[in-house]
Amino acid sequence: MKSLADCSVAVIGLGLMGASLCMDLKQRNLCREVRGVTRSLSTILRSFHENAVDLATTDLNSGVAGADVVILSTPVRAVIAMLETLGPILWPGTVVMDMGSTKAEICAAMSRLPATVQPIGGHPMTGKETAGYAAAQSGLYEGAPWVLTPLPCTTPETITLATELATAIGAFPIVLEPARHDRLVAAISHLPFLLASALVHTVADSGAADAAVWELAAGGFRDTSRVAASDTQMFLDILMTNRSAVLAQLGTLSAHLQELRSLLADGDEQTLRAKLTRSQQMRANWRKP
Repeated sequence: MKSLADCSVAVIGLGLMGASLCMDLKQRNLCREVRGVTRSLSTILRSFHENAVDLATTDLNSGVAGADVVILSTPVRAVIAMLETLGPILWPGTVVMDMGSTKAEICAAMSRLPATVQPIGGHPMTGKETAGYAAAQSGLYEGAPWVLTPLPCTTPETITLATELATAIGAFPIVLEPARHDRLVAAISHLPFLLASALVHTVADSGAADAAVWELAAGGFRDTSRVAASDTQMFLDILMTNRSAVLAQLGTLSAHLQELRSLLADGDEQTLRAKLTRSQQMRANWRKP
């Protein structure tokens, strides 16, 4: 297994995540070669002229031929479909990695790849609500968790290389089982998106009766509703490939909302204060040493 510095890395999908990764790899001289594979001719030209890649193409076969590492950076269900296409054309020894937000179904698809390639799931826990190449930036992964989900067939050398890649661009790798990853991100990522969507719909209902609500909306609404502006197709793929975990978290959330509603309806200020104080303290202590 080569070190990252000796690898040719091909990134399929030059949207926010893929292009940002290419920028870091290329501009920090972290690997021997950076290739981009995308369907957009304009993105090919822009990525090349902006020094995000060494080579860019719309042809999948030439884009991955001879690459040491192939990284899929497309919506989750596109990753799953792409893995079927990639299997027969990858050279022996190629490491196949993804950047999808759910892992169980992707890793199941990876397990069907030829035994001659090395699969490992990946999920960098960062991003923006804006998508596409235009939103990409170097340094996007700095300080972010990067989950790695090895398969039973994944060699220690492959895990080492994936760890080296994540660390080199400033992320910190965390190794998890796919199902555990999906259960955890359902709570911290997928549920907040649904909450934000529900909040926007609730405010819109209020705005239908009195449009002044939009004039009053400020920081609290902006911060809590931000992720509702995320790409719809991306989140549909996430939700539909992590349904059971998301539904379980919605059940827990519903129970907490019902408790808050009951306390408020009963005027039970003492118990309501205690519950709100607990959540305030947990949030304040988050990520403290």
